[in-house]
Amino acid sequence: MARRGRPRPPDGRRPGGALASRAPASRRQHRRRPDRPRSPVNAPTAQTDTALVPGDLVLDEQVDARAAWSAVVAAGDVLTIVDLAGNQAVDCLLYSAADTSVRYSASETIARQGGIVLTTGSVLRADTGAALMTVVGDEVGVHDTLGGACSKESNTLRYGQHTRAQHGCMENFLLEGSRHGLGAKDLASNINWFMNVPVDPDGALGIVDGLSAPGKRVALRADIDVLVLVSNCPQVNNPCNAFDPTPVRMIVTRPGEAA
Repeated sequence: MARRGRPRPPDGRRPGGALASRAPASRRQHRRRPDRPRSPVNAPTAQTDTALVPGDLVLDEQVDARAAWSAVVAAGDVLTIVDLAGNQAVDCLLYSAADTSVRYSASETIARQGGIVLTTGSVLRADTGAALMTVVGDEVGVHDTLGGACSKESNTLRYGQHTRAQHGCMENFLLEGSRHGLGAKDLASNINWFMNVPVDPDGALGIVDGLSAPGKRVALRADIDVLVLVSNCPQVNNPCNAFDPTPVRMIVTRPGEAA
């Protein structure tokens, strides 16, 4: 079992400044309606200098704290995830857009690359072994795919009955997945971008302070057309979000031949 993360400070403030860590569910229920309008940062232009891999801008949206997000990223396009305030865990599910039964597998990805840490060069594979996306740029160097996703049930078990009203990433995935015809049986292993989950010698997983900082980015190239589901983690009971969930930015670019 994963060991308990550092408890939330009594005053609720974010500890340690910009490089402090993160936490699991929100203090109050904050569901994202399926038809809730997105928050565009700006209208598409010729290109963007914020994306880790430059190219023609396809999409540029901000995901509110605790909210869910999804988009189909076309083969060859690059999704840059920007940790705007630093130390914000971004839980992520990947599916083939053509066949959602083909979905990301943590075990296949780890076995093929021979390591548990995701970073530049990691190929994110489906349970079939097919490549879904490849990490082509990373300013943090450590991302997790072992820690799973928080939920109302896991929060209650770990942190007590007072957290029962707090929704988690699993609830976000169910709400956002319903927009694409996905249900509970379609939820698979996930990736936790910007989350730091060290493994002890005895195999126990830790939830500790993150390594990211304001403006840090990770870039993923789609190897096929990929449906990306994101939960901007609402956790407030452990350090995975520095006890203070914050917005992130999603940018999709289409590199030119010279890129």
